[in-house]
Amino acid sequence: MIRILAIGNSFSEDATYYLHQILEAAGVENLVVNLFIGGCPLEKHWLNIERKAREYQMQVNGVKTDRHVSVQDMLQEAEWDFIVTQQASHDSGWLDTYEPFLGNMVNYLKENAGDAKLLLHETWAYEKDSTHWNFGRYNKDQQEMYCRLRLAYTTMAEKHGLVLIPGGDLIQRLRGTAFFGDSAGRTICRDGFHMNYMYGRYAIGCIWARCLTGIGVKGNSFLPETVYMPYEKPDREIIAVIQSLADDVEVRDCTRKV
Repeated sequence: MIRILAIGNSFSEDATYYLHQILEAAGVENLVVNLFIGGCPLEKHWLNIERKAREYQMQVNGVKTDRHVSVQDMLQEAEWDFIVTQQASHDSGWLDTYEPFLGNMVNYLKENAGDAKLLLHETWAYEKDSTHWNFGRYNKDQQEMYCRLRLAYTTMAEKHGLVLIPGGDLIQRLRGTAFFGDSAGRTICRDGFHMNYMYGRYAIGCIWARCLTGIGVKGNSFLPETVYMPYEKPDREIIAVIQSLADDVEVRDCTRKV
């Protein structure tokens, strides 16, 4: 049994929606808990820790619950093997939004979360035509946003000695394929910034599974289905491409740099 705790927002909700099932199909017994506050940045995560605020909706194995908890509640209830956090997507490309909050969180978790391995989730750039209210901070340029967030996440992972889950890299590579490119008639996001309920959420779940366990996802038998798209069945060719890219994208392990 491995236990995974995400301290995040809707982007970690996307990432953990299928994670439990992907790991089960790989033969890994697991518990996945996502602590959800929509749009929550690192600054608010740290303030919530300081205040022991029970403001997070607890999501278990991709399923929403009615329970609201604090980070402290979760640290007391289980011994976590992995704890993952991330910056809010709109702040992801701005280095001055990460500190001192990420550093404070890392220090707190190292002192209070036993032997849990700490990871940082690199979020992704918005779609080219996204109407997200903060896309203007990146001149409404997907490539600019991607380059900025990639630099920021890499810098922070190296500074704090964290494994970086390259979600943003994977999504950008998928956008370069025939299935999600400009002429594909299909996007990896459902609304310009959140992941597509089927393929996007599955892709991020795959890269998390690989980074957390070291097990490749090529040939993984789990096929994503969701109540949000009840009449759509996954295209096995697209699933194979996602699995292949998830296995091939570089994982940046910065744990030896501290």
